[in-house]
Amino acid sequence: MSREHPTVSVIIPNHNYEKTLRACLESVFAQTLRPLDVVVVDDASTDSSRDIAREFPCVLVARPDNGGVSAARNLGVAASRGEVLFFLDSDIALAPDAIENAVALLGADPETGCVHGVLDPEPLYDDGPVEVYHCLHAHFWRRRSAGMVGTAFFALAAIERRVFEATGPFDENLRDSEDVEYSDRLAATHRIRLSERVTGRHDDVDRLLPMLAEQYRRSQLLVPVAAVERRRGGGLRANRTRGVLAAALVPATLPLALLTPWLLAVPLACALAFALADVELSRFVARREGWPFLLRFTALHFAVHLALVLGAVHGGVRWLVDPGFGPSVRRRRDRPSAVVAP
Repeated sequence: MSREHPTVSVIIPNHNYEKTLRACLESVFAQTLRPLDVVVVDDASTDSSRDIAREFPCVLVARPDNGGVSAARNLGVAASRGEVLFFLDSDIALAPDAIENAVALLGADPETGCVHGVLDPEPLYDDGPVEVYHCLHAHFWRRRSAGMVGTAFFALAAIERRVFEATGPFDENLRDSEDVEYSDRLAATHRIRLSERVTGRHDDVDRLLPMLAEQYRRSQLLVPVAAVERRRGGGLRANRTRGVLAAALVPATLPLALLTPWLLAVPLACALAFALADVELSRFVARREGWPFLLRFTALHFAVHLALVLGAVHGGVRWLVDPGFGPSVRRRRDRPSAVVAP
């Protein structure tokens, strides 16, 4: 890579994001460092996404079937030419200097192979309290973790092409948690930096049930991905472990109240422990949105934790009984070695 003036390819996977794709592309073409090329990989959208992409001077790769984000990103890399690959989800609008800052951080440290960013606390489009909750939480835990980390999130990330090629493509068997599996391979050879200088506004899920369903689905891969990780340390955690445990104990201890009403104090104590599990987060939310909103935030946060726990349990059981579930590396390990005939 030319350290002074590297060329940049922006790779945008998209599936039915007509609401945000135009804002995403406008932000890319308004960057202080203009990319060499912009590749939109449309993953079998059924809305007007492809027509929107054609309004811009970008390369449109149209898949006939839905292969998932990992397959879309791999296709985007193959269609791009830049020395730096900037991965961007189609529901994020970049700050004007996001690409320039990411490239500068990569160039400042030859051992840093990937730089990813912190989402803004304000949503791209404010569609209500569920979305505000999600954006506040996503911003807070990323900002708190800024620095050298063990995990990269490729919704908003730059990586040198040579590093990507050496690490290998995204695992196309994973439609969720692909970032974590990829980061495990990447961290074996290069540093990963999470920086507040690389930012963008995200249009997140804005309804309760879809948010919980998304968390449940994504959490199913926590156990399979963790099982094949080399556990290098520095992995990012969106939630405090004590909060996850406290949330899980609330429904687990509720049946105690059937024995005597006094034992209702046990799940209530667990609920209180959950509320106090991350005081920094609570203070951050109260400062930005006020104490009344903090009550709503805590209730939503608790519901998300329950979905996380249930999804992780389901995924763990599924991983034990279904050899095809989880990272592809597991199937490669389980595959019997070839027998050479005498």
